[in-house]
Amino acid sequence: MNTDEPVRPPVPPVRRSVLVWDAPTRLFHWLVVALVTAAYVTLKLNWIDWHVRVGEALLALLIFRLLWGCFGSETARFRRFLASPAAALGHLRHLFRRDDDTQVGHNAAGGWMVMLLLALLLIETLSGLYLNNDIADEGPLSEWVPAWLANAIASVHALGWDVLLAAVVVHVLVIALYAVVKGHNLVRPMLTGYKPLPPSVAVPQQRPTWLALVLLAVGAAVVTLLATYL
Repeated sequence: MNTDEPVRPPVPPVRRSVLVWDAPTRLFHWLVVALVTAAYVTLKLNWIDWHVRVGEALLALLIFRLLWGCFGSETARFRRFLASPAAALGHLRHLFRRDDDTQVGHNAAGGWMVMLLLALLLIETLSGLYLNNDIADEGPLSEWVPAWLANAIASVHALGWDVLLAAVVVHVLVIALYAVVKGHNLVRPMLTGYKPLPPSVAVPQQRPTWLALVLLAVGAAVVTLLATYL
């Protein structure tokens, strides 16, 4: 046995670049970031008309995302990433364990965070749509709702904003925690769409961009009808 033979470093596993996030999902993500920031700025500056327009744009995007979660690409579909609560808790138990990143799409806990953020955004945009209707005194919605319920909607809108901001902060902190503790870069795939994965990991199916445009048009049409006739 030759003891003088140099010790070779371990060979890193072979990986190839895989498209895990399609363009519609990535655009939705970053447009929501921009619009939530715009909603905060316009609220602080008391630019109510712009605040309303931002809210309507957000609601159109949310309707698109709900539809894309049913008919869109594989990693965007709710049934693909929404795991059981037990699976999410099991994932969180290994949060501080440094391991190899072979996850395609959202992990079990991340899927629930996505649903929470979507729910909070829907609450904010829908309640804001009512409040704008109430202020503008347009349409029959204000007359259909008793005063106590109108006050409750206003309170939900105000409180929901604070809860949404808290959830966003937690979301950002967890992403930073993944980068520091686990060595997983979750931001780059959401920017480029691609992620290095082993050959054993199946490539997720993608849906065409034209379908996303159709679903976005549906979302815009629904918001236009709500804002015009309610």
